[in-house]
Amino acid sequence: MVLTDVTGSWVGTNGFRLMPADPLAESPAALTVATAAGGHLTTVSYSWDHPDDGPQDGLLVIAAGDRPGSLVAWWGDSWHQQPTPMTLTGSAGGSSAVELTAEYGGGWGWRIVLDTAEPALLRLRMENVVPADQAGPGTPAGPYAAMVTDVRRA
Repeated sequence: MVLTDVTGSWVGTNGFRLMPADPLAESPAALTVATAAGGHLTTVSYSWDHPDDGPQDGLLVIAAGDRPGSLVAWWGDSWHQQPTPMTLTGSAGGSSAVELTAEYGGGWGWRIVLDTAEPALLRLRMENVVPADQAGPGTPAGPYAAMVTDVRRA
């Protein structure tokens, strides 16, 4: 399974923004990576603070997909994804440890990337992907970071 080399507790900061032109609002963050179901699943639980709505938390459950190297995941967040979890697909390897994507709401996309490139740092990045037909002056087409969580071992 993926992320077995980063299991454990991590602490650091989270940056959040709603729109691409907004600055990232920073808050403390905590993240725990664990394996479950005999090592067949990886869970990533995290907490962060929304600048207006206060404490939030989320859970990402990752499993092997049908094809070698493919992944399937379920994601729920108390602020972003209520009440129904989002199903994502993706892969492991490459420049990041895990990259997962899903489409929602009329062609919009969501991408979750877990980056383990730096041994002492784990980065959880969530990107909103704006469709070309809905782009505008303050919202260009393509991905922008909606959340960036940088954590180090607790």
